Amino acid sequence: MAEMMNRLDPMSRAASRGMSDLAIRNLFVIPTIAFLIIFNIFPLIYSLGYSFTDFRASSSAPANFIGLQNYRDLLADPFIWSNFTITAKYVIVSVTGQVLVGFGLALLLNRSFPLKGLVTTLLLLPMMLSMAVVGLFWKLLYDPNFGMINYALGLGNFEWLSDPGIALYAVALTDIWMWSPFVMLLSLAGLSAVPKHLYEAASIDRAGRFYVFFRITLPLVAPILLIAIIFRTMEAFKTFDLAFVMTSQPTTELISIRLYKMAFQEWQTGKSCALAYIVLIMVLTITNIYVKYLNKAKER
Repeated sequence: MAEMMNRLDPMSRAASRGMSDLAIRNLFVIPTIAFLIIFNIFPLIYSLGYSFTDFRASSSAPANFIGLQNYRDLLADPFIWSNFTITAKYVIVSVTGQVLVGFGLALLLNRSFPLKGLVTTLLLLPMMLSMAVVGLFWKLLYDPNFGMINYALGLGNFEWLSDPGIALYAVALTDIWMWSPFVMLLSLAGLSAVPKHLYEAASIDRAGRFYVFFRITLPLVAPILLIAIIFRTMEAFKTFDLAFVMTSQPTTELISIRLYKMAFQEWQTGKSCALAYIVLIMVLTITNIYVKYLNKAKER
């Protein structure tokens, strides 16, 4: 203890109170751990227990243990699989669009030009907004009567959010607009880390643009691009507020919306907890697949 006290500044308040480095560290670490346990780990374990019961939050009846019945019912429900199919389609369209747009913007910004900092800041603004606000904003843009999108494209009174075949893609387009800057930001970090001498050597060898892109740029940026894909896939799989605010079409009922209806409209608390864990397992499985390819990309 005396040795620890000698490391402190004699004039500091910590030294005057006799606080060691360990005490100062615990002062900040222990409340953080307690916060995580109370608000994250405990509800996770508590809901896991409910997933094996027929508990309903709207009823005063006690919860009865039913084992894996909730999981069997959910996995045998064709409507749940329809929600998963809609969600998978949404994730593929949304994440693919974000990667293409975000990486394309990063390539354009990876050079010097006037007002580069201002342009980059303006492009990052969408990801700083609330998803509910973005949903309401784009709902107005899609409006068939006075929406700017129909006016700009000359589509007349085209129903973007009321058309069952288009509504999901309209929501995905909004998500692409909002989160492409996130992919752009990570891609810019990867592009700035590519050694300049590789491009100089390729220029000396008179290598074409496509050769430089596919042999130098893309392989070196691939690991950080995969990290962006991992984060965006997880978030897209859990999307709720954007689709919920913009449209109520059955073709846009993502698995998170189905989970919300089951838990807070139908009050099937036990079954909704089971569905939440099925979603969690799927997200973890997809993430592990991405991480496996990420490790392979790092080894190259």
